[in-house]
Amino acid sequence: MVHKVAILTAGGFAPCLSSALGGLIERYTAVCPEAEIVAYRYGYQGLLTGDSLPVTDAVRNKAHLLHQYGGSPVGNSRVKLTNADDLLARGLVEEGDNPLRHAAESLKADGVDVLHTIGGDDTNTTAADLAAYLADNGYDLTVVGLPKTIDNDIFPIRQSLGADTAAEMAANFAKNVFAEHNSASRQLTIHEVMGRHCGWLTAAAARKYRDWVKEAEWLPEIGLAQDAWDIHAVFVPEVGIDLMAEAQRLTAVMNSVGNVNIFLSEGAGVETIVHEMEDRGERVPRDAFGHVQLDKINPGLWFARQFASMVGAEKVLVQKSGYYSRSAAANAFDLALIKSMTDLAVECALNGHSGVIGQDEQDHDTLKLIDFSRIAGGKPFDVTQPWFTTLLDEIGQPAPLD
Repeated sequence: MVHKVAILTAGGFAPCLSSALGGLIERYTAVCPEAEIVAYRYGYQGLLTGDSLPVTDAVRNKAHLLHQYGGSPVGNSRVKLTNADDLLARGLVEEGDNPLRHAAESLKADGVDVLHTIGGDDTNTTAADLAAYLADNGYDLTVVGLPKTIDNDIFPIRQSLGADTAAEMAANFAKNVFAEHNSASRQLTIHEVMGRHCGWLTAAAARKYRDWVKEAEWLPEIGLAQDAWDIHAVFVPEVGIDLMAEAQRLTAVMNSVGNVNIFLSEGAGVETIVHEMEDRGERVPRDAFGHVQLDKINPGLWFARQFASMVGAEKVLVQKSGYYSRSAAANAFDLALIKSMTDLAVECALNGHSGVIGQDEQDHDTLKLIDFSRIAGGKPFDVTQPWFTTLLDEIGQPAPLD
């Protein structure tokens, strides 16, 4: 019997958090209306500090509104329950505390039977650590995660919540950014897309943008030309970049078209940038999970510096779509995916089964409860997929080798 359900959203934003929260509230209200629901504020931070919001009848009655908004109404944070030093420095635990025990005791004190975590690989691997601690130490509590990441890079899940919307938003962003190509002659425009290790979002956004380019009606006689609005390069972390060869190819584009437009994954070339910083004796900024803080090393600016003189650019524009994309409200595709996953998450929770909901790539993409032990981040984008190699071929960029 489930008496109290707790929900938290964690990690970076994605266009699914608000809707997934709403979906869980709606489903519990429909099938288990007697269960009390709370939402921890700012993810695991709120769990550690006992900071939560009650899901009142007023919220239950209007939970549908949460599908219309992006972001997370209850807040996020980046907290790793096994990083005691970071939690101590942030004042979330005291000296000598075991953060997992602290979290378990907080859940016990709050009377929680079920915890739903909505987040990416870091959130769900943290949930796995917590679920294992709860099971090993006799806490009677079920943990069910939902996969959120705009990078779409969680093993073994086919499609993470919010990723399709983020790609759509990045494509929309590019329409306005690339419209700047005539604000000066010989302009180099770099659209930097989120994606630390995985180029899926950059590639998917480029695909959606090019679909629009190919379908739009153009008027080259007055300068409204398809080739000037098109993408001329797509750089992702999974493919090495021959700067000299690409500079030569893009110089020809600049000379012919009058501008160059690039879709750049923020993770592309990061290893080179980090090595350069370390060689200069500079500190590489990292977060609590050890990830390089990409906003502080600025990959887009680095690439702009490499290419500007090589292609003879007279003006350079670097624009980042990340926050615009990740905070959007979910699109129709993601709303349907969220509905299917939240319904199954509630069913599994009521039956006392822990794990992460997702389409299992190793089981014919079947939507199911996946054991926490199988969840991992860093799934690379498969750059040999026909749709991606075709895209590269259409824009004249050499395809990656198998």
